[in-house]
Amino acid sequence: MSGRTVFLDGRAVTLAEQPLKGGGQAAVFPVEGDAGIVVKIYRETPGADQERRLTRMLTMSPLAARPTDANQPPELAWPTAIARGADGEFLGYAMRRFGEPQHVQLVGLFTRVQRLKLFPGRADWRFLLGIAWNLAFMTARMHYDNLVIGDFSSSNVVVDANGFVTFLDCDSIAFTDPVTGELFPCLMHTTDYSSPERQAGGPATRESDNFALAVLIYQLLTAGNHPFGGVPHESASESTVKDNIAASISYVVRPEMVVIPRGTVDPSVLPPELLTLARAAFGPGVQAPAARPPAEAWLRALDKERGQVRACTVRPLHTYGSHLPTCPWCTRAAVTGHDVFNGPRPTHAHVPVPPPDQDPSPYAALKVLAVVMGVVLLIVLLTNL
Repeated sequence: MSGRTVFLDGRAVTLAEQPLKGGGQAAVFPVEGDAGIVVKIYRETPGADQERRLTRMLTMSPLAARPTDANQPPELAWPTAIARGADGEFLGYAMRRFGEPQHVQLVGLFTRVQRLKLFPGRADWRFLLGIAWNLAFMTARMHYDNLVIGDFSSSNVVVDANGFVTFLDCDSIAFTDPVTGELFPCLMHTTDYSSPERQAGGPATRESDNFALAVLIYQLLTAGNHPFGGVPHESASESTVKDNIAASISYVVRPEMVVIPRGTVDPSVLPPELLTLARAAFGPGVQAPAARPPAEAWLRALDKERGQVRACTVRPLHTYGSHLPTCPWCTRAAVTGHDVFNGPRPTHAHVPVPPPDQDPSPYAALKVLAVVMGVVLLIVLLTNL
């Protein structure tokens, strides 16, 4: 690349000096004078296969048949042009920009601090459930269009303020060219979301996507907990999520085998139908790909629950599944002192809060005093009879 100038379909553009983000294989740069696009430049000279992949992708319009709301971003950051150098050499590709502050990585929803910072006043359990629905819908539509995500993780999916999701790294998607019949595999994967067969070097499939989708949905519905966290009791050393996946050890299915990380949300916060799907994915589905629930199964269960979510009457940002008789987040906050969704309580929080069945108004004390005075007056009257 000569300087910071690249050519998009013959049109010269200037890249910003600093990338928005950079990985081991590529860096993503803003374009000066055009805030709507970014350009992904590969660090190593890409081969002919990658250039052919991008060329064929530009002839495709995946998910184009899906009717979307006017305010909804595309579900895929699909390539819009090939980026070339002054001599015509292949450097990378352009795509629409999906970055902060309008879009944040899905991983940003996995901690309370980030939820409160990035989605102030709205990132409750109902919101996370809606994002899970959108994620399942995107996955189902991609599979319907014969696309395999392959490298599916919380870092390459972004979310906007309305909970709509967009998948970023489309150049790693596995697909078969509908015209030429050529297969373009996915060579990338992220270990914390990789099924055992992917970890062993196997190809990306719908079933490997289904495994990653199950992990992501579980993380969303538990405010960030990975279902394969913790250390097995018989482990002689620190166990990683990758190790636990390979050994089929998930505390969601086999809690007796794991020292569960402190602060882990109990799986029972998931409504029964969703918990059943999770246990299928993290139990038999770990080693048997066909046993993993497909995206459509998640979609149906999530859709059913969306209309039944309950709202807590005591604390803001406390919403929960319809299967629970009381707010699990209030119970957890009372036991642990940590509120999963709300920020730290104010410094005057030590002042006793009246139970819901008591009158919390400033006139409550006067009412009590009036009752006491009435009783005293009655006693005096009776004494003088």
